[in-house]
Amino acid sequence: MKWIRELFGTEKPIIAMCHMQAMPGDPGYDKQGGMRKVIDMMREDALALQEGGVDAIMFSNEFSLPYLTKVEASTVASMARAIGEVLPEIHIPYGVNVLWDPVASLDLAVATEAQFVREIFTGVYGSDFGLWDTDVGKTVRHRKLIDAENVRLLFNIVPEAASYLGGREVGEVTKTTVFNAKPDGLCVSGATAGASTDPMILKAAKAQAKDTPVFVNTGCRIDTIEDLLRIADGAVVGTAFKYDGVFENQTDVKRVKEFMAVVNAFRNSNENNA
Repeated sequence: MKWIRELFGTEKPIIAMCHMQAMPGDPGYDKQGGMRKVIDMMREDALALQEGGVDAIMFSNEFSLPYLTKVEASTVASMARAIGEVLPEIHIPYGVNVLWDPVASLDLAVATEAQFVREIFTGVYGSDFGLWDTDVGKTVRHRKLIDAENVRLLFNIVPEAASYLGGREVGEVTKTTVFNAKPDGLCVSGATAGASTDPMILKAAKAQAKDTPVFVNTGCRIDTIEDLLRIADGAVVGTAFKYDGVFENQTDVKRVKEFMAVVNAFRNSNENNA
């Protein structure tokens, strides 16, 4: 897990979600506000997260509901334009996630020089978005083709709003995913953004992940983050950083600072007891 400290500068990193507004073509896109509204709201969130002391930011088109598994080119272009405008003000590591299209995520990572992506790279699922299939072999070959081999891949092995059709337990899925696909990290989620991740499922994944880091991917709260970090190697946090802890709201820098104070105390305690 050497790469975690090299990239994030700490053990048990907190990757903060910067939830971008709906893109052109999405049902929820604000035509009157246009791309300027998308960019301005993203900048406000990203800078609040950075000021709050998170270890990294992940830009994601979270409000492009309902999601596509093969996104339109306009989505990637719009995200690249928005992220590019804000990047001069970002001074911490950052990643991208184009929901839910791994090839598009890699393309966006190359365009924006992102250091990592999170995606559904493996498995077949029955989901709210229909039958959800993947082709990890094709995806990693595309990664090589576009010279994105320096981009870390975080595999979401328990997707939100979906059920694995193979009928296997998460521990077995973790074991074979690590062996067959060589992920840089694994993400374990609850049912939706903001939904709690089951600690037992998290433990099952961690037990089979060997040297591959495991991130808790949804539902982290200030009162649960210490217990979750005792199991996981890091966390992806979004909803907990928003005003009143509501998914649709903007980022509240006060909540970010309070959350990170708990995380930093936990990390310092671990280092002192090592």
